[in-house]
Amino acid sequence: MRYKRVLLKLSGESLQGKEHYGISSDALLFAANEIKKAWRKKIQIAIVLGAGNIWRGAEHTGAIERVTADNMGMLATIINALALQDMLEHLGVPTRVQTSIEITKLAEPYIRRRAIRHLEKGRIVIFAGGTGNPYFTTDTTAALRAVEIRAEMLFKATKVDGVYTDDPYRNKDAKKLSRITFMDAIRKRLRIMDTAALSLCMENRMPVLVFDLKTPNNTAKAAAGQMVGTVIYEPE
Repeated sequence: MRYKRVLLKLSGESLQGKEHYGISSDALLFAANEIKKAWRKKIQIAIVLGAGNIWRGAEHTGAIERVTADNMGMLATIINALALQDMLEHLGVPTRVQTSIEITKLAEPYIRRRAIRHLEKGRIVIFAGGTGNPYFTTDTTAALRAVEIRAEMLFKATKVDGVYTDDPYRNKDAKKLSRITFMDAIRKRLRIMDTAALSLCMENRMPVLVFDLKTPNNTAKAAAGQMVGTVIYEPE
């Protein structure tokens, strides 16, 4: 099926490219072009970005209190969102950034109805600032926003081409799955998304498509309903 509205979850590392830290211009341009290809198919696209290219709060909790570290991570997602917005605008794609943390000189505050209206007008909406609360990952943010805006599917673009029975980088015998239920994904601890995000999607029957962002045209193919990765679903 061709989707009308989707939410795309991108990791911070997707903007890092070959750099050891921060944002690579080449990686940023590639991601923006891939998003534009899907947008040109008249599909409403919302985006949630991680911040692992700038800051990983969980890695600094020994020196910095967890709440502070998580707040710093949420600010880092805003940096990534502004960078992606700028690149998309350069490519002629109308874009809005909405943040859970009010920073009105840079972006709109997150308002669900306004976000939906932007999508209906053909604008891409980037949700930044996480949930606005510590202890929640950007995967959970993506699941929450996908449910709130009534997306038809959550796209999780990663560095692998789907879900495997084990880590394909460590285990050459790991097998790729075309479909898996949320409960099996949680039970087998496949580390696709954190448990809170998977549980939220499961409870709200929000299917998740996991695919490789680095493969050209994958995002557009996914938005057009083509099978390009692994579907995580809740059975009837």
